[in-house]
Amino acid sequence: MRQSHSPSPMTKKVFVSGCYDLLHSGHIEFFRQAAALGELHVGIGSDATVAALKHHPTLIPERERLFMVQSIRYVAQAYINPGSGMMDFVPTVERVRPDIFVVNADGATPEKERFCRQRGIDYVVLDRTPAEGLAPRSSTALKETLCRIPTRVDLAGTWIDQPAVSRLHPGWALTASLEPTFPIPTRSGLSTSTRDVIRSIWPLRLPDIEPATLAQLVFCYENHPEKRQQYISGAQDAIGICVPGICRHHYAGHYWPDRIERMDDPAIVDWLEAHLALLPLEPRRPDYDTEAGSRLTADGVARLAAAADACWQALGRRDLPALADAWQASFQAQLALFPAMLPDHVRRQAAPYLASPHVLAHKLTGAGGGGFLAVVADDRQALARQFPQAILPTIRRQ
Repeated sequence: MRQSHSPSPMTKKVFVSGCYDLLHSGHIEFFRQAAALGELHVGIGSDATVAALKHHPTLIPERERLFMVQSIRYVAQAYINPGSGMMDFVPTVERVRPDIFVVNADGATPEKERFCRQRGIDYVVLDRTPAEGLAPRSSTALKETLCRIPTRVDLAGTWIDQPAVSRLHPGWALTASLEPTFPIPTRSGLSTSTRDVIRSIWPLRLPDIEPATLAQLVFCYENHPEKRQQYISGAQDAIGICVPGICRHHYAGHYWPDRIERMDDPAIVDWLEAHLALLPLEPRRPDYDTEAGSRLTADGVARLAAAADACWQALGRRDLPALADAWQASFQAQLALFPAMLPDHVRRQAAPYLASPHVLAHKLTGAGGGGFLAVVADDRQALARQFPQAILPTIRRQ
């Protein structure tokens, strides 16, 4: 704990401020420690402030958050802060006129310290420590635990969703929507950027909207006209996340597909799941250039499209050797078009996996450069025994 001098805890007014949108034991312990310094007053971020700062609506409305915080025995009085931004508490401080302003180490800023110094308020920084016997808790970690936004794995035909590719030859991209049952690292080829866009609107779960329509809404939101980056994110990411099960989408020179089809037979979904595994690699490096040395030809794209067709047909028949052949052919077609997908260091990392007798076919997820190998396994449980780091994903049914 850092403070300017020792206060008298029974006579001082103490002020803290925060969102408290997911009230948890860490907040309670922070209130307890702050209340040990005097009479505790709490400023709470309004719904509008939280939405502006967090880029998504509050999970708990402000009046309900006020009720919960006010009900905590360490709190003398709570208020909804009428200000905005990171300093939304200023009007509340002017109203309460506290002697001490307390923040945790994560929330300490020079601006807050300067604000207190100018008003003669003691500025106290508390380390984030859990209550005795309890695990550390944070709102960010809780949201990760509660988040049910799916991810997606691309199965075949990847890159066809870019007009520069499908203008040379039309074809299908195949995706499967995955339940978020495992940590999903950034730059891993599992569409984390599109998933983050979705979470900025709906933090915990997808809304109940027709899946293809929802995917188009996400695609348009992610690729709004004023986005800073110059490239357009591929539609397969939004579709793969939003459309349950196994899906294919047909591209013919445009950013959005002209057809979307689903393979919903539970027996097929179960069968693919039983043979699908993800093997972790190094994340895609920041300097990775997806299109370095690309060699786009009509014949090359035609091979990519043909492999995706063969993959779809093999899935429908539940033909494992045919699926493995088509899966591998799709990846080889990708590499012929975009050789930078498989850098030498990734090739070296993948080598032990590819030596396994249980790996029948493999491809890199997303644009490549690292992330995961998505493999067709003869027995994925045996593969996981050989490689305990293997992820056995669950395909989202609905």
